[in-house]
Amino acid sequence: MESRVRRRVKREAWFHRYPRGLPVALFVLMALLTMATVGMLERTDRDQRALMLERNATEVAFALRQREAEHLAFLHAAAALFARQRAVDAAMVEAFHRDLGDNLARRGAMGLGWAEVVPASQRTEVQERQRARGDPAFRIWPAAEPASAMAVPILYLFPRSEPNLRAIGYDLNSEPLRREAMDRAARLRRPVATGLVQLVQDGGGNPRPGFLIFMPVFDDGTGALRGYVYSPFRADEFLASANRLHVSRRIGTALYDGDQQERAHLLAEVPLDEPAGATLTRRITVGERRWTLVVSEPQQAALSALSRVTLLSGLLMAGLMLVIAQLVTRRAAEDHQILEWETRQSEIRNTLTRELNHRVKNTLANVLSIIALTRRRADSLDGFADSLTGRIRALSATHDLLTRSEWGPVPIRAVIEAELSPYLAMDGGNLTIAGPPVDLAPGEALSLGLALHELATNAAKYGSLSVPAGKVAIHWRLTGPDAVELDWRESGGPPVTVPDKRGFGRELIERVVAHELRQPVELHFDPGGVQCRLRVPMRPQASFTLRRGGEEPPASV
Repeated sequence: MESRVRRRVKREAWFHRYPRGLPVALFVLMALLTMATVGMLERTDRDQRALMLERNATEVAFALRQREAEHLAFLHAAAALFARQRAVDAAMVEAFHRDLGDNLARRGAMGLGWAEVVPASQRTEVQERQRARGDPAFRIWPAAEPASAMAVPILYLFPRSEPNLRAIGYDLNSEPLRREAMDRAARLRRPVATGLVQLVQDGGGNPRPGFLIFMPVFDDGTGALRGYVYSPFRADEFLASANRLHVSRRIGTALYDGDQQERAHLLAEVPLDEPAGATLTRRITVGERRWTLVVSEPQQAALSALSRVTLLSGLLMAGLMLVIAQLVTRRAAEDHQILEWETRQSEIRNTLTRELNHRVKNTLANVLSIIALTRRRADSLDGFADSLTGRIRALSATHDLLTRSEWGPVPIRAVIEAELSPYLAMDGGNLTIAGPPVDLAPGEALSLGLALHELATNAAKYGSLSVPAGKVAIHWRLTGPDAVELDWRESGGPPVTVPDKRGFGRELIERVVAHELRQPVELHFDPGGVQCRLRVPMRPQASFTLRRGGEEPPASV
């Protein structure tokens, strides 16, 4: 498993370097892509709406021109027919209107009429003539102004509906806009539309904006102006007839007389059922009259439906990628922790193996030295076995102490008490142990334990511990930040003489222990009792503490 994890973690090592940066970067990247897509969709949607609005405006303008062209064609035909007649009567106008059928009504016109040019001196004669032709209530109205040279009364208007009957006899020349349009039509010899007017058909009750288109009729023989064939229009019906020709129903249209888009100039309007958005303006000409067409579309939401779906999907995808990236980076971090933990465990195992080998070698070297020195100074096999057993037990006691401390720092008092434990139970307080708290490294503790064992064994056989009144005082003190000095003093025992030959204990203390401690040992055989001074080095804990392998592995292992 370790090799597999190592390979995977090495492949994914870049994840744990930026545990938060990668998910955030992916989220931001996905969000930016989504916003860019939404922006492209919105631009496309705006372009499509603009194109559709342009198309609708073109279609409405074309429909209006088509309606105008159809009406102008009817008026041209009527003018050509009436021009060849000696007189225009009701039957002739009615027959022409009947031939057109419903074409005028479908195109927004209220009918087809004939208005004759009457000199001011013939007004009464014309009224009498029309009454004699079957219209007893005919009169030319309103009354002529003194300066007026002629009148242009409406003689016939079909169909003979109630609104159209109200217009019979009305003098079109009495109103400036109508008069201006007729004069221009006569001058140009083609149809001309008025501006915004109130039709006389509506009376005064419910005025609706309207307009008229006049076509002059000239006598074929004399070329004199005989009158006008014309059509009255309600502007809203004319615009509605044109709107039926275009594709989209969700647009608003407004038609203005002239170039000014003001309510006073509004001819007709088909409003939207909702707030208006973008608008498009077109200039059109109807009957030589300039009009303004305004087409509007409904106000669009901040985002189109497709953009909202795309934005929602993109954000959901970005959130999903964020979650996945977090899971992946968390797994990478856990794998990295696993690798570090296994690496530490491997280092700990290697360290333990090296330290164990080193300490086993040192211990075996000490044992070999003890065996060699004991053998050379043993008088018998039993003496050799007893001496060796005691020294091995002393070494073992210190080892037990180190094992309990997990080969960590060992208090110097604990080493002294472990080696002198058989004598601590003696009555009379033979032992005095005093000194500040000091911790020793395992190696120094082993060497000190051997030295104390030899000193205690010698004191028990020959020195102050061999008699009830004898005493041993063990004191230590710090001589610096990295050394401690221990004094062993015996008193109250048998007189001490300097031995003739060096015994094993002295050899062990002055050679083996001194070598292990890397410090000289001062051993004196005073008559009052043996005195020994040992200098024990103090090492930093990091230089000897075994690394523990008992920490818990990461949770994902």
